[in-house]
This record gives sequence, structure tokens and C-alpha cells, in this order.
Amino acid sequence: MLCILNINPDPYFNIACEDYLFNELKEDCFMLYRNENAVIVGKHQNTLAEINYKYVKENNIKVVRRLSGGGTVYHDLGNLNFAFIQKNQSPNLVDFKRHLKPIVDVLAKMGLSVEIGKKNDLIIDGKKISGNAEHVYKDKVLHHGTLLFSSDLIKLSQAIKVTPNKYEDKAVKSIRSKVVNIKEFLLVPMDILRFAQLVMEHILANHPENRLYQLSDDDIQRIQAIADAKYANWEWNYAYSPPYRFYNQQIVEKDNYEIEMNIDNGLIKKIKFSASYINQEVITEIEDILEECKHKEQAIRTRLEKNKMNNNLIDAIISIMF
Repeated sequence: MLCILNINPDPYFNIACEDYLFNELKEDCFMLYRNENAVIVGKHQNTLAEINYKYVKENNIKVVRRLSGGGTVYHDLGNLNFAFIQKNQSPNLVDFKRHLKPIVDVLAKMGLSVEIGKKNDLIIDGKKISGNAEHVYKDKVLHHGTLLFSSDLIKLSQAIKVTPNKYEDKAVKSIRSKVVNIKEFLLVPMDILRFAQLVMEHILANHPENRLYQLSDDDIQRIQAIADAKYANWEWNYAYSPPYRFYNQQIVEKDNYEIEMNIDNGLIKKIKFSASYINQEVITEIEDILEECKHKEQAIRTRLEKNKMNNNLIDAIISIMF
């Protein structure tokens, strides 16, 4: 098995790297990597329904849809991600316990008593330290997970804190859990780089054929191409979401705004807008302008600006659309 310590902190690149290793390399792989601040959503989720849009935008947190299903997770440089990419080695391709065993074992070496939870997460003292998901295609499986080592748990909770009842859809919903950092339980203090080194050493020692592999210049170029074409792309990260209905009502500049939209493939298919102090002619114009527009802030702003809408009104409309 090729063992890769990936030091690139870009979440677009790293999720693309999993895609590349899964689809392009014939050998089994194990990879460790860290991401700069990012929210990673499951393949079958409604992205906007899973993130705190305003907080994510204000804090420059990247949002990426991954290959696997499951729920939304937050990544930062205090979180260590691991990925196993293997051909079928058991009667069932989906086998969380088989992939989690070496992780549980290395944590046990550090003196940690870790349980595998009902949702295939890793738990210490009743709190989650690792979320896991799998993607299967033909005879291959990608198992990947998080290891909360010294993450900013306040940012984590804020980035995925959502307002209920805004979105109505049939997408997979995240199940929130209480979380804790591994660092709090270590008997021997260490930083995350030393922690990553110990995890990698354990995996390498697991089997005599396991060996370190460094991504080549060609690998990196091809991964970056995948990142640019797919994982840094709004169409994949947002528009791929299942169809949804959006509803919001709030007071903006002392006016009561209300909006209802139906979205499909990221496009506003139907919109009903109202405001107490805006006349019906302007409301109808806004609805006509935004029909078939992307449910994307810049696209909405561009359309309204092209039609000479007042900047304060544009800001108010955008504020209730997310």
C-alpha cells in the first residue's frame, strides 16, 4: 500500500487528491492530510442547508462537496484527515470497522480508550473525535475520516450552525454530535505534526509491503486539474444539491421581507417575494429578474445591478436569500 503524507493545505486540492487516488491509481493507498478552514459536505446533501452561510463567508471558509455520502464536517489545521483507498479485501466492500481498527489501535498506543460509535464515528468519553464516510465504486472503496486533534471547536460549531426550517428537501441531513479534541486526553503532550508522524509510522508497520510514496509532479498537476474543474467549482459544490424549497422572513431596514423559492440544479425556478414598503410593480420586476438565476450571491447581485436596482435594496434582498 502506498502511504502518502500530503502537506498541501488546500481543501480543493485535497478532496481532488482523494478522487485522483481512487480513480487513477491502481495500487491501494493510505493518505494523511490537513485542510485550512473548510466545510466538507456529503455528496448527497444540500450545501446551503448544511452551512452557516454568513459565518462561512465572513471567515473565508471554503466549502467543498466530497465523493462520499454522509454528513457535513468542519476541517482546520488542528484536524488530521486520513483516507484508505483499497480494492475489496473482505466479503463486504463497506466495512467501517476494518478501516477504523488501525486508527483505534494507534490511539490505544497513545493511551486513549476509543470506541466505535453507532454512526461509525470514534468516541472518547462519550464525545466524538472522528467522523467517517465511505464511497464505493465497482470493487474499490474510499474510506476517509477526521481526527479532531486541536481544532477550533468554536469555529467548528459556528460554521455548521444552521437555521431550521429555511430549507425543505429530500437531501441527506447531518446529525450533530458533541465533539472533543484528542489533545485533551494525551498522556504525553505532542503537536499535530508529531501525532501525524505516529499515525503514519503505525500504518507503515502494519504490513511489510506498505511504503511511503511522494506525489510526483505529474500527480500534482493532474490533481490540480481535477480540483480546478470540479472541486473548486460552484456547480459541484452547490448546484449539485437535490432540489429544494427555500423560505425566509425577516425585518430589514424596518421593512418586513418575505421570500419563497424553488431551486433545482442551483437555479431559481420559482420565486415569490414580498415587502411591506415596496410597491407591487417593483416586486414583480424583482421576481422576473431573478427567475432562472443561480442561487448564488454574486449572480443575484449582478442581475439586480444590471437592471438598475438600488444598492440598499439589493443588499436587503440578498440578506434574506441565504
